[in-house]
Amino acid sequence: MDEVLKIIKARRSIRSYRNEPIPAGILNKIIEALIWAPSAGNLQARKFYFVFNKTLKRELARASLNQMFIAEAPLIIVGCVDRDKIYPRYGERGVNLYAIQDVACSITNAMLVAVENGLGTVWIGAFMEEAVSKILKLPENLRPVVILPVGYPERIPAAPPRVSVHESVEFIE
Repeated sequence: MDEVLKIIKARRSIRSYRNEPIPAGILNKIIEALIWAPSAGNLQARKFYFVFNKTLKRELARASLNQMFIAEAPLIIVGCVDRDKIYPRYGERGVNLYAIQDVACSITNAMLVAVENGLGTVWIGAFMEEAVSKILKLPENLRPVVILPVGYPERIPAAPPRVSVHESVEFIE
């Protein structure tokens, strides 16, 4: 288990990527990481779009408040909540919290598998949802909640400082 903590500590937000394709074997590992994440009621109310098309990647970058580095990544994963799968069991709380948490768990898994395989990622939450939905022609039941560029890092930044345990954790006995 020490290996998992090493990978967690090695993860960085990468905003520049080499122009190098990701091998199918690694893509399959990322897919497994996405689908094996926990989900509320095991409903798996999520869907992931793997975008390789250069034109669509540029459009997604523009829809992400013109963060054009996104388009440099060989792969962009768009994580979506599936309202139709979660609502019948959990209602609005399921749509507005549980399913978003489910996508977050999946994307975190994917980020860690990416690091394990020499790839970099950065979580993009700043984007125009309607524009992303239109670009990907998403059905009404899907809501995009995260954009994840994935690729081999051009460079790996130093680790940013972290708050102390005392600032972030409270022990209650």
